[in-house]
Amino acid sequence: MCRIILKCVFNPKSILIFASTCLPRFPSEQRAQGKLFIFYPMSKVPYAKPALTYAEQLQQLKSRGLTINDESAFLHLLQIKSYYRLSGYWYPLLADKQNHIFKPGANFDTAWQIYQFDKDLRQLVVSQLEKIEIAIRAKMIYIFSHQFGPFWYTNPNLFINAHSNADTLAKITDEFYRSDAPFVRSFKMKYSDPLPPCWTAFEIISFGSISKLYTNFKPGRSKREVADWFGLDDTTLSSWIHSLVYVRNVCAHHSRLWNRVMRIQPVNPLTPQLQWLNYNGIANNCTYFILTMIVYLLQTVDANHSMLTNFKILLTKYPNIYPPAMGFPINWEDEPLWK
Repeated sequence: MCRIILKCVFNPKSILIFASTCLPRFPSEQRAQGKLFIFYPMSKVPYAKPALTYAEQLQQLKSRGLTINDESAFLHLLQIKSYYRLSGYWYPLLADKQNHIFKPGANFDTAWQIYQFDKDLRQLVVSQLEKIEIAIRAKMIYIFSHQFGPFWYTNPNLFINAHSNADTLAKITDEFYRSDAPFVRSFKMKYSDPLPPCWTAFEIISFGSISKLYTNFKPGRSKREVADWFGLDDTTLSSWIHSLVYVRNVCAHHSRLWNRVMRIQPVNPLTPQLQWLNYNGIANNCTYFILTMIVYLLQTVDANHSMLTNFKILLTKYPNIYPPAMGFPINWEDEPLWK
């Protein structure tokens, strides 16, 4: 039987993990010293659960301890939302998550309130991300085109990784030739250039491509100037744009945001030029950190924004939402940035 051996070498500065396969099992005295750990991968099995009817889904939840006050309305929700999507919102109500047994008194109304809060939160985030994304595009267009010309994004000499730039440019080219926007059709009819100037291209290319262009752009005065306008260094801005693209995609796909553990984790700014958190011991993979990033950037993009007010209105509207579940510290409202 194939075994995976994980050997952990402890170092004051790091933990290095080495893995190898198909090795013999080591004596118990070696394992007892904490030098070697034997990990047996769980055997995989084919998925064999059948598709359930709406009525069967309802009965299954009731048998597991979930109270459903209006069964007719719940059956309708199953038809327009799906069992699996809704399950992410009753998951916090489970006492036994492995066997899907609910806590005593668990009620679907609570899960539905979480669902509604998450939807409203996504809408709030998207409305603010729109401002930030457009501002990032605008500053890149203005600063880079004045320094390197209107077609700077097609110049491989301006980028760190030529292969990555070629991939990005291929995506931009595809987006340009698939676009049916009137200004794109007009450019194609009038000019011989294979691609338009950056101010035209940036109206049709994705935020993901914008992120890659900025991250891959060679360090220098122009790149720092873009970041400086947002009160950040260029390394932090690259990280934050990448994270905001991820969050925007989460919202665009109507995925759960409120208590998500972020797969793309932004860096904590080392030298923020604007108001930032007084307490920096916050995990960077939680919703609170993402929302704080947005509030920080809005200080430059829209000083009169209503992000803070609208978020607090949401918490009042949905009193069963527990902010620490989103990574909020207990004293989050005392932070000057959040006042």
